[in-house]
Amino acid sequence: MTIPMDSQQAAARTWFEALRDRICASFETIEREAGSDATFTYTPWERIDPSGAAGGGGVRGVMKGKVFEKVGVNVSTVGGTFEGEFAKSIHGAAEDPGFFATGISLVAHMANPQVPAVHMNTRFLVTTKRWFGGGADLNPPLPIAEDTADFHATLKTACDAHGADYYDRFKAWADEYFYIPHRKVHRGVGGIFYDHLEGDFDADFAFTRSVGEAFLDTYPRIVRRRMDAAFTDADRAEMLRWRGRYAEFNLVHDRGTLFGLKTGGNIDAILMSLPPMASWE
Repeated sequence: MTIPMDSQQAAARTWFEALRDRICASFETIEREAGSDATFTYTPWERIDPSGAAGGGGVRGVMKGKVFEKVGVNVSTVGGTFEGEFAKSIHGAAEDPGFFATGISLVAHMANPQVPAVHMNTRFLVTTKRWFGGGADLNPPLPIAEDTADFHATLKTACDAHGADYYDRFKAWADEYFYIPHRKVHRGVGGIFYDHLEGDFDADFAFTRSVGEAFLDTYPRIVRRRMDAAFTDADRAEMLRWRGRYAEFNLVHDRGTLFGLKTGGNIDAILMSLPPMASWE
């Protein structure tokens, strides 16, 4: 990877990659506890900018196990030039289409319908501006109030340490963003979503790290709570139906999917969020 990086960009990249390592180790430990020897397979990829110059790349990590039917954890660091009209849709890129982006993206689809699926993403982008964005949201096929409360309480604690209004603002943003208009339903039980967090790199980076730590605290705890729960064929059918809704959102409405496709990202990494099986019965 030959993208020149300043100290802020390098610090963000280092954090995202370290968080990836810790999350994957945590998930592999859960598989060991379930009697599975599943591990992550890591596939590096390189991006070539439309100009022909090296444009960075990343590593796609995927595990298919006993507890995690399919989980992807991707890290990428890319840069170059936004093409055409797409530049106008990106914060700070209308004036100059050059960009740098580094981040982590995670989606887990679980074998047991009692265990909620989950999404987490945090990122740092540089155009003529520089900002953090991301969040996490819980996506249970069979919502359980205890798990929803745990997930939100942990995220609220992380938010409250950085801004008195952060949780209320970013929860409302998630409720608005993770919504499937053509189905008129939310895709899960929410979480937080934030974007264009800028102006104080140290404070914004500290908050972004707290979001990652909150996810690593709460989600493995929820998985362990539910992974041995009994379920029925009807529960499994509901999970497959719900996964169809999840796929619809990611293919039609998700900004991250569009960003990856528009910037020449790795197709397998971009679409790792899609479930291994789904149903539109």
